[in-house]
Amino acid sequence: MPAAAHLPTAAQAPIALLQDLSSGQVLFAREADRRFLPASITKVMTALLAFDMLDDGRLTAGQHYTVKPAIAREWSGKGTSLFLKSGDQLTVEQLLRGITTVSANDACVVLADGASGSVASWVALMNRRARALGMADSHFGTPNGWPDEGRTYVTGRDLVRLAQALIDGHPAYYRDYMGKRSFSVDGVEQRSHDPISGVVEGADGIKTGHTREAGYTFLGSAHRGGRRLVMVIAGAPSDAVRAQASRDLIEWGFTAFESHPLFAANTIVGQASVQDGVHGSVPLRTPRAIFASVPQGSSSTIRLALHYKGPVKAPIAAGDKVAELEIRVDGLPPSRLPLLAARGVAQAGPLVRIWNGLKGLFG
Repeated sequence: MPAAAHLPTAAQAPIALLQDLSSGQVLFAREADRRFLPASITKVMTALLAFDMLDDGRLTAGQHYTVKPAIAREWSGKGTSLFLKSGDQLTVEQLLRGITTVSANDACVVLADGASGSVASWVALMNRRARALGMADSHFGTPNGWPDEGRTYVTGRDLVRLAQALIDGHPAYYRDYMGKRSFSVDGVEQRSHDPISGVVEGADGIKTGHTREAGYTFLGSAHRGGRRLVMVIAGAPSDAVRAQASRDLIEWGFTAFESHPLFAANTIVGQASVQDGVHGSVPLRTPRAIFASVPQGSSSTIRLALHYKGPVKAPIAAGDKVAELEIRVDGLPPSRLPLLAARGVAQAGPLVRIWNGLKGLFG
């Protein structure tokens, strides 16, 4: 395991971001909102869409897609590739492994065309998903990140949102597909360029990217001691520099901070007032274990606050996000994590709503 070296310089990584998903805290940021070309990191959104479809039944891992002649002509051997030929049949699982491990451009196009009817339809789904995730400064023009005259761009902060959706929304698929070192098709093995999986303790992905225009990029993650860190490196001048900068940044995140457990998963941490409900309040629970990162050796105070726009209007379903927990630690930007309704609250009948309204008017 490499030592916790130092923070990468601006020359090594013009854009760098490190966030602790266990607390929501940003531990390090350089140009986190600057738009850049993601290159093959684009494929993470393609993987997320495929995982969504596997979960809701629109795709199954074993279904086959046949490589169309036009796709083979344009994409076989273009950049990183599975060298697919016209008429080849691959399962969704094979295509996804080609995408997540090998970074195969042709596999992305076959999956996009097969699953949605056309590449254009798939790209529209990518952008719709990005908007739903709050990726306000990102746009996708291809399913694989091939240069498209700047139509595809992202920011580091948006990529962390994408990584969190992948990790939290599809934990089983994430474990199964991400962070793998190699993949073989027809007896030909190709290896991943991931610079931290198998090298840094707890590292398990996610995706590298490189084009001449974008430089060397990486969206990575590691889980250690109950903490989940996600990092972005962009614009590195070489593969070797990207690898060192990535390892240094993620190791620094684990060693430069102490992790303080705050709440276990599904802990009730407060109440939110409810309007027009059969109950006047709803208990709020944590969706997962929550930690706070504090600089190593410091005496920083951890301050917590509850935020919601209230009273929350009924009906409320159990599991709805209705509030946020704010974490403040001296020297770090404040962070917010979602809190969920621990139970459902049905809408009250008209008489109760009238009575509650009168109580509000007259105190």
